[in-house]
Amino acid sequence: MNHAIRIHAFGGPEVLRWEEVELRTPRPGEVRLRHEAIGLNYVEVVQRTGTFPFRLPFVPGNEAAGVVEALGEGVSDFKVGDRVAYAPVPGAYSEARVIPAERLVALPDSIGFETAAGMMLQGMTAQYLLRQIHKVGPGDVVLVHAAAGGMGLFLCQWANALGATVLGTVSTDEKAALARANGCHHPILYTRDAVVAEVKRITDGAMATVVYDAVGKDTMQASIDSLRPRGHVVSYGNASGPVPPIDIAELGNKGSLTLTRGTLATFTATRAGLLECANDLFDVVQSGKVKVHINQRWPLKEAEAAHRALEGRATTGSSLLMP
Repeated sequence: MNHAIRIHAFGGPEVLRWEEVELRTPRPGEVRLRHEAIGLNYVEVVQRTGTFPFRLPFVPGNEAAGVVEALGEGVSDFKVGDRVAYAPVPGAYSEARVIPAERLVALPDSIGFETAAGMMLQGMTAQYLLRQIHKVGPGDVVLVHAAAGGMGLFLCQWANALGATVLGTVSTDEKAALARANGCHHPILYTRDAVVAEVKRITDGAMATVVYDAVGKDTMQASIDSLRPRGHVVSYGNASGPVPPIDIAELGNKGSLTLTRGTLATFTATRAGLLECANDLFDVVQSGKVKVHINQRWPLKEAEAAHRALEGRATTGSSLLMP
C-alpha cells in the first residue's frame, strides 16, 4: 500500500489530503524510488494555493532522497539499492514514486538521506545563484533577504566561504543570532531598522554588489535601493506576493543596475546542468564549509501542520516530511 499527499482543490493547508495512490511499474528510462526523507519548501505553498498552473489533482513536493527499488528498461546509470536524491521534480510528497532516472543523482556515502532531502532544492538553488547568475567572490557585498530561513542559511554560509561580506535581513533577535552563526556578518532586523539605511551604514555608503531576494513584493524596492552602481538584484521567489511592475528606466537612473529572475529548473534542465549544481553542492557540504540545518520534521501524513508552520514563519533552516 502506497500513500501520498494529494491536492484536489487549491486553497489553504486543509486541502492537503493523505490518500492511497497507485504505484505503477517503471517504464523505459524510469525507476521506482522508495523515499526515506522529503524536503519541505515554501514553493509548495505556492503550488498549493494555485499560483502555479498544476492540473488537479496532483501530488506536491519538489525534492526527496531514497532508495532505488526497481528499474525500467534501458536504465544503466543506477541499480536496485542505490541511494539517490533529486530536485526539482514535482510529486515528492509520497512514500514512493516512479521518476525519470535522468533526474536522479547518486548520493555520496558521507551524505545521509535526511541531509540530502533537506539540501537538494535549496542547495542547488544557492549554487546557481552564487556560482552562475553572479559569481560571488572576495570584494563582493552580498545582501540576503530572509537570512535565517533554509535558503538564507545556505546563501550566507556559501557566500561567506567564497570570501564575500554578507548582510542579511531577519525578523527577530533569535533569527539574527542564527544567521550570524552561519556566515552572516551583519544581520539586519527589518522589523526594527530601515534596511536601506542599515546597508548604507554598514558599508560606509558603498552599498551592496548583489542582492538575493525571494520575498518579492515587500522587499524589491529596498533591494534595488540597497545596490551600488552596476549592482545586481537577483529575484528567485515571491513569498510576500508578486513584484509590481518596475519602470526599467529606474534601473538606469540608479546606476546601471541589473535585475534578473532565476529558476532552478532552468539551470538543471539538462543532465549536465543538474550534475554541475549537485556535484558542486556535494563538494561544499562534504568540505564542511556549508552545513545543512534540519530544524523541523513532521510525518508525511501531517503535511497540513507542516504547511501551517511554514506559512506562520515558525520554521528556521531546513524542514523535512518523513514517510
